[in-house]
Amino acid sequence: MPTPTKGHRLGGSPAHQRHMMANLATALFEHGKITTTEARARRLRPLAERLITFAKRGDLHARRQVLTVVTDKKVVHTLFADIGPSFASRDGGYTRITKVGPRKGDNAALAVIELVQEEAEPKTRRRRTRRAAPAARSSRGQAATATAAPELAETAETEADEVETAEPETAEHAELTDEADEATEVTDEADEDAEPDDSAATDEQGTDE
Repeated sequence: MPTPTKGHRLGGSPAHQRHMMANLATALFEHGKITTTEARARRLRPLAERLITFAKRGDLHARRQVLTVVTDKKVVHTLFADIGPSFASRDGGYTRITKVGPRKGDNAALAVIELVQEEAEPKTRRRRTRRAAPAARSSRGQAATATAAPELAETAETEADEVETAEPETAEHAELTDEADEATEVTDEADEDAEPDDSAATDEQGTDE
């Protein structure tokens, strides 16, 4: 549903206002500019620009949408053939309203609504400058490392203490293994010395027999 306009309705009924706007749009597209009251010109402007946007599209559906408002096929042809392509480089602002003073008789405010004939200048889009987000992130990273540095130092000290405590244990273990090796060597030597005595005893027993 379209947004209702503010102010008094133009004409006696909504249908009367709709036909009045259609006739004003037809005259505007046919002659290029018309003189009417300021209130009617302000109501006509959004309707005319909407129809010009349909004409810029140029497809069959857009033409049928325009024919529901502007019933004159010749005017619709000029709108799609001439007016629409002339605004190809313009994104909006197809019409201009100029106040011309009061009207004689009823002192109504008059205005001239016309199609803009000047070509639109190409606008260069400016790129938005990036904010100093990386600097803030780096400062946050530095702060995080600064806060984490004492913890890292403590963990490094504990690891070093564990290594120092582990070294004597390994030395004592090495000494114990050396003593065990020496004991095994002594037992082997004792076994070797005991073997000849047994053989000698057996020889003596044989001689006695």
